[in-house]
Amino acid sequence: MEKILIMNLGSTSTKLAVYEGTAEILAKTVKYSAEALAPFKEPWDQVDLRRNDVLSCLREAGIKLEDLNLIVCRGGNFHPVPGGIYRVNEDIIADMRTGKWGVHPTGVGGLIAFQISGELGIPAITMDPPITDEFDDIARYSGIKEIQRISSFHALSLKSTARKIAREQLHKPVEELNLILVHMGGGISVCVQKKGRVIDGNNSLDGDGPFSPERAGTLPVGDLVHLCFSGKYTEKEMLKKIRGAGGWISYLGINDGLEMERRIEAGDKEAKNVYDAMIYQICKEIGAMAAVLCGEVDAIALTGSLAYADYIVDQIKRRTSFIAPIISDPGENEMRALLEGSLRFLRGEEAPKPYVREAPR
Repeated sequence: MEKILIMNLGSTSTKLAVYEGTAEILAKTVKYSAEALAPFKEPWDQVDLRRNDVLSCLREAGIKLEDLNLIVCRGGNFHPVPGGIYRVNEDIIADMRTGKWGVHPTGVGGLIAFQISGELGIPAITMDPPITDEFDDIARYSGIKEIQRISSFHALSLKSTARKIAREQLHKPVEELNLILVHMGGGISVCVQKKGRVIDGNNSLDGDGPFSPERAGTLPVGDLVHLCFSGKYTEKEMLKKIRGAGGWISYLGINDGLEMERRIEAGDKEAKNVYDAMIYQICKEIGAMAAVLCGEVDAIALTGSLAYADYIVDQIKRRTSFIAPIISDPGENEMRALLEGSLRFLRGEEAPKPYVREAPR
């Protein structure tokens, strides 16, 4: 039975798991404090720290590197590609290291996977990275020639959720379905998946769509321009207000769902207003995505940590169930998605796609 090492590197944690087929034999999360990461100027400087922690966890669990058959990592910021499975190779690593498409610790995970796989002579793969791009051309227009709308969403989580509900609840191949996919966590993605391809969606990293616990979402453009040129904030500070200090943090100084619920239960009216306004914006975005599909929607799928909140799910159902059935599949689901993709790869059910670097201009 094949042994699979799965790595998912976040800003302040390294999640890893080892599976023997579908049997989990190790699940571990290494968390990093701000103080522990302070000496590192950028994520790429953390390679040795993160790699040593991965190897230590394997040693402590009695798992030998030479027994591994496959290494899987969450996708990083490389050249936009269609969804699917990709071998982690020199071209992907080189593109991530340029930083052109963003810098995130997921790239560090890719480098560690590439290093270890090379030493062992086994494959390293990734799949459905956050820069997955399957947009229709019409969805790229912004209204200003110099600005193009881009595909940036929770692709790994949402594509896995689409496959799951297609298989378990709708009983059809995902390629035959039209779905609206909603991931609700620190950021919120609302996307259209038409016949297996995500043809439109909000930029959940630092662009448009609903505000979230940490992100500002769509803003009144004129007021945003005035704020940028008010002299109060630097470019870096404005970007932080949009991504990382927007949404709940801007209004309430919190980004934790349980704390939000505690405040509401204690009678905090502003917390309740902010909560309801976020849900309202999610529903408006779902309605917009239904228009992309001309109303031909088979289901609306909700996932992410906030999908555990019954109030959020109930309010979305109240406002949008006239469009299509609402199916909730709460949780981040990234490790599950990576395992499922690795099994499709090992069983020959899905071949890796070729990675083509961006042509020089």
